[in-house]
Amino acid sequence: MSDQVTDAGFKDRTRVDEARDALREAVAGIDRTESVPLTAADGRVVAERITAERSVPHYRRAAMDGYAVRAADTFGASDRSPSVLRADDAVGPERAARVHTGSELPEGADAVVMVEQVEAVGDDLEVFDAVAEGENVAPVGEDVEQDDVLYEPGHRLRPSDLGLLKSVGVDEVETYDRPSVGVIPTGEELVQHDPDPGEVIETNGLTVSRYVERWGGRAEYRNVVTDDRDALRAAVQRDLTKDIVVTTGGSSVGERDLIPDVVDDLGEVFVHGVALKPGHPVALGVVEETPVLMLPGYPVACIVNAVQFLRPAMKWTENAAVPPHPTTEARLDRKIASEPGTRTFARVTLESRDGERVAIPTRASGSGILSSVAQADGWVVIPDDREGVAEGETVAVQDWEWSA
Repeated sequence: MSDQVTDAGFKDRTRVDEARDALREAVAGIDRTESVPLTAADGRVVAERITAERSVPHYRRAAMDGYAVRAADTFGASDRSPSVLRADDAVGPERAARVHTGSELPEGADAVVMVEQVEAVGDDLEVFDAVAEGENVAPVGEDVEQDDVLYEPGHRLRPSDLGLLKSVGVDEVETYDRPSVGVIPTGEELVQHDPDPGEVIETNGLTVSRYVERWGGRAEYRNVVTDDRDALRAAVQRDLTKDIVVTTGGSSVGERDLIPDVVDDLGEVFVHGVALKPGHPVALGVVEETPVLMLPGYPVACIVNAVQFLRPAMKWTENAAVPPHPTTEARLDRKIASEPGTRTFARVTLESRDGERVAIPTRASGSGILSSVAQADGWVVIPDDREGVAEGETVAVQDWEWSA
């Protein structure tokens, strides 16, 4: 067992960044890949270099509505002295052809005169603007050239990427498999429905499993496991076929907090107790090369630790970078206190006042008040070295709830 804990509680807490670094060492990127059609590839991580199979555009095209011409035939054209060309279906000496935006440029043409600069007079066209060779023409490969490298392994595909890939002739992409995560709620007091006094509805496993899906993984949401060493041991061993195992509840140092001991017996617990609030009783370990994240039972503490540790672990498993959370700058409505040496995640709501964004700390701040998260707009992260944030200070509110 880690020497960071005693029967009396946590004698030391690992800094968040140090705990995350230790977890990073325990997470291996998966090498399983699969070929995925573009229609199903949004959010998937590229497993091999992707190059363009064809140029875009693959033909010279008109970039404006107007007339395709030989640029030399418009030399000197002006409002007072227009060039006169013959309207035709083809382009040749002193002949012009009508084109529309995106049309293939006719053979012999090297420019397009915008329709606003041309006036039809019988079968003739008066051109009032001289154009240079290539003007208003999109050349072959203006957007993408054949064999251009578009994406390297590790890139997470977005809808715009899928459109680009389709345009260059890619129908399927080789991606890393989605990480699999076993989610094991623990606690003899947990029930799924109709709690009696002393019983609690199980929410952590449901919440964490849905985050797994949102963050790009495949969750196996297990039945509740009671506070029994043998039962907990069997549950962890069952899910060692997953890329990551997550337990919720029983991660502190009380009499019924058994899961850290069980994991340490099976493998190693390398972090137990992290300097963050809410949720310091989190434990991180590894069993047979499978990372095991032991999240606290209080709902808010569970969510905070899932975001701080499970989300990055899933990205690393996919061989991808961890994207930052979107943030909103706002003025703090009232001060937030924090403990020096502890990273604090303060829940806030946002509103507009006199044209500025204001962040209002939630009144309910306990780690067991699930509604304080569900009804918040995000949280303000107070760094380890700060002793609170003053009223009126500009803060960055992390919209972690919608992060992928």
